[in-house]
Amino acid sequence: MKVFIVHAHPEPKSFNGALTRHAKVVLENAAHEVKISDLYAMKFDPVSDRRNFTSQKNQEYFRQQTEELYATEIDGFALDISLEMEKLDWCDVLVFQFPLWWFSVPAILKGWVDRVFAMGRIYGSGKWYDNGTFQGKKAMLSLTTGGSETMYSETGLNGFIDDLLFPIHHGIFRFVGFDVLPPFIAWAVNRVGEEQRQHYLEIYQQRLLSIDKTPAIAYPALADYDEKFQLKSANKAS
Repeated sequence: MKVFIVHAHPEPKSFNGALTRHAKVVLENAAHEVKISDLYAMKFDPVSDRRNFTSQKNQEYFRQQTEELYATEIDGFALDISLEMEKLDWCDVLVFQFPLWWFSVPAILKGWVDRVFAMGRIYGSGKWYDNGTFQGKKAMLSLTTGGSETMYSETGLNGFIDDLLFPIHHGIFRFVGFDVLPPFIAWAVNRVGEEQRQHYLEIYQQRLLSIDKTPAIAYPALADYDEKFQLKSANKAS
């Protein structure tokens, strides 16, 4: 496999850093290829605006999707974005490695998505969900939390973790065609001891080495949505 890890944590000595380093060793020892974008180390700019492009379609009024479509036509994306797009094209598996901050991804990772997942180049013109650009590829979240697993259960104080991750799983990964694998989660890493952290690394190793055998999260097919919409429209018409 060709695995692309987008790493989003400012501290190299963090457990997120340990997970990414461990993933690289484990995968390469199993003869897989790995590329890592360490966003903080790269000083990746998360601000999405005209700096995304080397040219402009409309100099008077900025519409990001218009500029993305134009950049797709003329190969006008800024170098830092083009390099990340090439890694997405290269990989078989995409992994986001991050700490859960305010029930979502760190801003630098969201900015990476805002800039790199460009209309025309990554999605649009019918390229979404089952017909997405990255159909046949897999994507997975690897994350750490400050709270315990029970806090993120269906009755937990923080809400059900599956609901919190749905905008990433479905709204980012699945939207552009990835098969979405269940997430790997290291719970309450700032509150557990070294033994539990080693256990997390062992579990993560097993997850990484079984990616090709892991069933994707089941989402309704695009055709099912189309059928429901057509049925609803027909009912309204009648």
